[in-house]
Amino acid sequence: MLPTLADVLHLPAVQRGQPQVVAGADRLDARVRWVHVAEIADIAHLLHGGELVLTTGIALPERSSQLRRYVAELAEVGISGLMIELGRRYVGRLPAALLSAAEEHGLPVIMLARETAFIDITESVHARILDAQLEELRASEQLHQIFTRLSVEGASPEEVVRQVAALAGRPVVLENLSHQVLAADPAGSDPAALLAMWETRSRSVRPAERTAHDPASGWLVTTVGARDEDWGRLIIIGDGPPTPRDIVLIERAATTLALARLLDRHAESLERQAHGTIIAGILARSYADPAEAAARARALGVPLAGRRLLGMVLCPRPGQDPSPERPSHERIAELAEAASAACRQVRLPALVGVLDESTSPAGGAGARIGMLVSLPARGDAERSLTELARRIRALCGPGPVLAAGSLVQSVRDVRRSFLEAEQVADAARRGCGDRLLYRLPDLRLRGLLHLLRDDARVQTFVERELGPLLEYDAQRGSDLTGILSLYLQAGRNKAVAAQRAHLSRPAFYERLRRIERILDVDLDDVDSCTSLHVALLALDSVRRPPS
Repeated sequence: MLPTLADVLHLPAVQRGQPQVVAGADRLDARVRWVHVAEIADIAHLLHGGELVLTTGIALPERSSQLRRYVAELAEVGISGLMIELGRRYVGRLPAALLSAAEEHGLPVIMLARETAFIDITESVHARILDAQLEELRASEQLHQIFTRLSVEGASPEEVVRQVAALAGRPVVLENLSHQVLAADPAGSDPAALLAMWETRSRSVRPAERTAHDPASGWLVTTVGARDEDWGRLIIIGDGPPTPRDIVLIERAATTLALARLLDRHAESLERQAHGTIIAGILARSYADPAEAAARARALGVPLAGRRLLGMVLCPRPGQDPSPERPSHERIAELAEAASAACRQVRLPALVGVLDESTSPAGGAGARIGMLVSLPARGDAERSLTELARRIRALCGPGPVLAAGSLVQSVRDVRRSFLEAEQVADAARRGCGDRLLYRLPDLRLRGLLHLLRDDARVQTFVERELGPLLEYDAQRGSDLTGILSLYLQAGRNKAVAAQRAHLSRPAFYERLRRIERILDVDLDDVDSCTSLHVALLALDSVRRPPS
């Protein structure tokens, strides 16, 4: 870290000059980027800011107005301080006009009572600066090694956040774009206090840069994302300006988190890997010709050509894992093997592999089992699928959810069938039903938005539609968002909504007018109300705690 003026004053080379701070004593924490000796008055335009200017004052003007201009120009450039040696121009004291101007502009002025070799001062300060820069390079290399190891080892977001907190010595929080906490480490502080009213506090911090410090809160914030798809923010909770090392630390950690989201994979059996590769290729449209996918599947004993195809998804239900102490990838792998065994028992050829967030067409949360079932061109498909569902229930128990898409006739349409299956699965696994097999009619708008709640585009839509109103409520402790929700749930019937809100009609109408001003919308416009209603449903989904 660069030395401060206070550090410079304690250097032996400066102490020999008997330094006295005669102006700007409250600014001695200013960082010194360089030391510059200047014996001319019009030096400001040659400086870049952060310099400590040394002078004997021999060429400074005599008139008070010119001295004030000299100080104003140096302060405007942003120098860290002005050090003037007595003896050649000034004896005993410095001009009052210079000192008053320095106090007015907040510029520290240091008077050297004895003659001093300026070269000794510049060498001493520059040595400290170079040492600080070298230390920053060493720290940067250390951080590079730490986070490279975390990336190679596939560290979880919780592990990355924990490492950042340990290195920074301060609390660290990872949140999504809706200001919901994904991971946090209090660094020894009270976790409840750290996360209290988090959404309200986080919404008030909106740095202009991708990585920036917010002086009001003391937060150092950086955006997390890759491939131009931002999905969260990493925050170090501090009580003062960050050091250069803190900035390197948070940016390196954000890169590691983004890479982990892209590269996370789980181990499976060779057969499941082969099946999963074909399914992933079909979903990602990696095969230039669908016949290639059919040929690869046929080589694994699963005919696709001339058959009816069905995408199915099997996934655990939250909170119903019989062995939560075991690693999740092992439980998913066993579930995939059980699903494959069930297909063999009912004599239904199928590709069975593990889908993760990158391979699932709907971007589903967590790993799940994808099943591409191949049914004969003729026959009772419903009976076969019911029997398959029964066998899976017998092998896996009532915990997992089995969902199916629509029957399709070609490999080209398999992606659509899987997309439907994933939508149904994500809606069903959070419900309380216990059906053998779930289908698309079970999914409504709320379920769809709940499925997409982690999508940054949905979160951005919510912020665009409701952000000003949410910020208004957070700052004033009001609930205009709830009033808007009641109004739209009542089909825009103001009388009914006012009754449900337990407000008089005039009071309720006034709140609606306030909402219109805050959001700059017309609540009599059907399109605006439809958009706001969808945004409120999405907000309800993203605010739910993750499973």
